Amino acid sequence: MAILEVENVHTYYGHIHALKGLSLTVEQGEIVTLIGANGAGKTTTLNTISGLLRPREGRIRLRGEDLTTIPPHEIVARGVVQVPEGRRVFARLTVQENLEMGAYVQKDSRRVREGIERVFTLFPRLKERRQQLAGTLSGGEQQMLAMGRALMAQPKVLLLDEPSMGLAPVLVDSIFATIKRLNDDGATILLVEQNARMALQIAHRGYVLQTGEVVLSDTGENLRQNEMVRKAYLGIQ
Repeated sequence: MAILEVENVHTYYGHIHALKGLSLTVEQGEIVTLIGANGAGKTTTLNTISGLLRPREGRIRLRGEDLTTIPPHEIVARGVVQVPEGRRVFARLTVQENLEMGAYVQKDSRRVREGIERVFTLFPRLKERRQQLAGTLSGGEQQMLAMGRALMAQPKVLLLDEPSMGLAPVLVDSIFATIKRLNDDGATILLVEQNARMALQIAHRGYVLQTGEVVLSDTGENLRQNEMVRKAYLGIQ
């Protein structure tokens, strides 16, 4: 059984049919990426999985448990945690306070402390800035903080929405190296990323979305070699 299952999901924005019978699975320990043009439904898929949007039809399951009608904070408590597009850190709180906010589902103070130290090991720059207000961090540092905050909830599935958006190339490489490291340590990741080339380099599998539907799915390597993907998303003629 897949750890995460999205089955025949239809999601709307008012009268706009955004997801049209979308289905996908994520296995334990995988990186699965969603690629597609702007407006294809990638972020809508993540927001539907995390409960921020409600599908009119279909089911979302975590290890067989139906999450479809569960409130977003309960979905986090069950282990599905999203790092949103645009980072959305708590600008007026310090780095340390942001991480503590990410641990609100944790009841054990020892595990919270251990979680913070794990984040600081993963992102040493955050440790240097632990008492700095999050709103004064650089874009790359805010992305590190957003990812660290999500890790504080000890997710079973981590949803990453455009983690490289707006970052300098050297920071993009660093963020993708971190995603790979997290996966090597056992994290299961569903990744939405406009940089399809980088995403497919680290993903085990991928889905190509067009106007709310899956039009192609395969291994990351096979998608990198697919002629349609190469022309449409990798810029290779």
